[in-house]
Amino acid sequence: MILLQITNQPGPLNISGVLFFGTMGMLALAIGLVLFIIFHQRRVIRYQLQLKEMEEEQQKILLNASIRWQEEERQRIAADLHDDAGPLLATARLYLNENLVKQDINTQLQAIYNAKQIIDDTIQLIRNISHSLMPPTLKNFGLESAVNDLFQKISGSGSMNASSRFHDYRQRLRPEQELLVFRVIQELVNNILKHSNASFIHVTQNYNEDKFFIRLHHDGRGITQADVERLNKSALGLGLKNIQSRARVLHAKIDFEKDMSQTYYKVTLEVPVEEYEMIT
Repeated sequence: MILLQITNQPGPLNISGVLFFGTMGMLALAIGLVLFIIFHQRRVIRYQLQLKEMEEEQQKILLNASIRWQEEERQRIAADLHDDAGPLLATARLYLNENLVKQDINTQLQAIYNAKQIIDDTIQLIRNISHSLMPPTLKNFGLESAVNDLFQKISGSGSMNASSRFHDYRQRLRPEQELLVFRVIQELVNNILKHSNASFIHVTQNYNEDKFFIRLHHDGRGITQADVERLNKSALGLGLKNIQSRARVLHAKIDFEKDMSQTYYKVTLEVPVEEYEMIT
């Protein structure tokens, strides 16, 4: 009986075995944890690389859209000058040819008058092209006046109720920056007029700390940020890509959403004020 009790007590061999298996278990757990961390980090790195590739691809799309927009603008201007200004000037030249001095005075006066009318038409055409590049209201009076003028024309057509309100536009932005913001607003308005079937459109402006905000609201069919992300991955939505490329030049954020009331859509353009050199 005494011998049995002695042999059942744990000896040095049993304690060593427990320590050995415990150590191996801890080692296996540590190895498993290290492997898990390594594989997890690899997955994170792969995800970050994929995200970077997607961002680079989106940047390429926006850059291509900006290039296409600039090229379309150049082609349009070239076409206007070639197709309209060119023939007008060529016609004026016909009236003012070298044989004019051999004509009688009445014929000369009539030829000069006709040439003057054609030259006046050409000047007006070039002025219109210039205005499309930099609207005179925007150049002379600033973004607020240009937007108000645009919306008054839309309301005057009777097809839509359009209004705008600038709450604290105390100082003008630089001309090239005002033009970019105005072009974004124009493109947004054009998309709404073409596709949304809205009954009203309203634009507001305000500052908040170091941000300059333009918010556009309408009650028609619109898009959300999820739709924007989807269209960015396709060949569709060139107008939308043009908007984003201009916003990128402004270092601005643009967000498309549906209001919490679910009654209208809202587009917000957020421009860092420090990106601007304000002018009086």
